[in-house]
Amino acid sequence: MTTTIAQSHTEAGFEDILYVRRNAAAVITINRPERYNSFRAQTVEELIKAFKLAWADRGVQAVILTGTGEKAFCTGGDVKQRAETGDYGPSESGMFEIGLLHKTVRDIPKPVIAAVNGLAIGGGHVLHVLCDLTIAASTARFGQAGPKVGSFDAGFGSAYLARVVGEKRAREIWYLCHQYDAETAERWGLVNRVVAPEALMDAALEWADEIAAKSPTAIRFLKQSFNADTESQAGLSAMAMSALDLYAVSDEGMEGARAFAEKRAPDFASKVAYH
Repeated sequence: MTTTIAQSHTEAGFEDILYVRRNAAAVITINRPERYNSFRAQTVEELIKAFKLAWADRGVQAVILTGTGEKAFCTGGDVKQRAETGDYGPSESGMFEIGLLHKTVRDIPKPVIAAVNGLAIGGGHVLHVLCDLTIAASTARFGQAGPKVGSFDAGFGSAYLARVVGEKRAREIWYLCHQYDAETAERWGLVNRVVAPEALMDAALEWADEIAAKSPTAIRFLKQSFNADTESQAGLSAMAMSALDLYAVSDEGMEGARAFAEKRAPDFASKVAYH
């Protein structure tokens, strides 16, 4: 299907992402390929702004979230940044607002399509799971990494994941931190469709065009209805993010980040604060 760029928008201050209108879709691209499209605090803040742009634009009927290049969709929080500074870097708000990003993806009254072009790992895996639909390149890989690098998502990233794939598989994904290919992800219900890498964006745009032909009000109510069943998880997510703030700066949490940056096996056992 041939698509044309109907409108382009480059927001002043966007450094870590790209935003462009294509037909009735807003395409948001995480643009940090040198860090496997991992996010720092600034990236998260820019993503929230981009989703709000799409929310306010009446010409946008769907949002496509993807990453630059062929290696990674998003590999979660920038662990190297954490190892260097002890946090995810500066932002305008002074906060790391990953919880607000999750809420924005759920709350925007337009379907969000994840176009997974490569690795969807850690916080990047959580992002694609939270999207309404996922189309994956056949070369994409999926998994969690938090327990390996001193992090976790005990909110939407685990509780909602269990709704998507079931308790046993969700626990496997988190406890073992394996990576799964696109075929397995499709079989498990993690993704809706797998396509050749070169067909990924066309497939996502085709779905966005199909959505645009539907009633926006009907789609809005449907999304809110789907979300209502798991909205109680929002409170759990807020508590989990508070816990993560404390854990991330603990000896155990920082050991994971340091080990990752130094390319060595972490020694978590000697850093545990309680048993």
